[in-house]
Amino acid sequence: MRLKQEFYQKDAVQAARDLLGKIIVRKYDGKIIKVKIVETEAYCGAEDKASHAHNNKKTKRTAPMFKEGGHAYIYLIYGMYYCLNVVTAAENNPHAVLIRGVEPLKGLKYIKENRQIKSSRSKDLTNGPGKLSQALKIDKSFDGCNLVENNSLYLTDGGTEDFEIESSPRVNIDYAEEYKDKKWRFLIKNNKYVSK
Repeated sequence: MRLKQEFYQKDAVQAARDLLGKIIVRKYDGKIIKVKIVETEAYCGAEDKASHAHNNKKTKRTAPMFKEGGHAYIYLIYGMYYCLNVVTAAENNPHAVLIRGVEPLKGLKYIKENRQIKSSRSKDLTNGPGKLSQALKIDKSFDGCNLVENNSLYLTDGGTEDFEIESSPRVNIDYAEEYKDKKWRFLIKNNKYVSK
């Protein structure tokens, strides 16, 4: 069952927890890839010094974060890797959840084609935000897309699997002063597809 608009109308911390276990569906060229979200990070709007939208900084780049929850925010890191974020909360309240790690469920062959790595360990295919975007063929063209209505990229419920959630500080945000220690990174405990 595809996640509806209502699911995304919550702050990023709650959404980051709730997104664990949900499924990302990616369709292209008659191919289907499905992955389970196993690691997330919350970025909490204007107050969060780690957020691209800190102090309500609205630029061409951050504009998708100011949309109503249920849109995608895609940005580039190191000039080469795209990162998939799920926008949450109300319009003009720029909360977003970075998807940091996913577990392949369907279309492993396509994931391997898209990644083209030497490692034979399946966990190396999608255990990081840049890796998973490459694996799912997600690029800037999805920036601002509506995840509720889009048929090439959307999220569905993950069923009733039971798992334990762990939290820790977010990664690579030493500049965020008092916000760098907030435990806003969430992951499914003992899942091998969590990033290093």
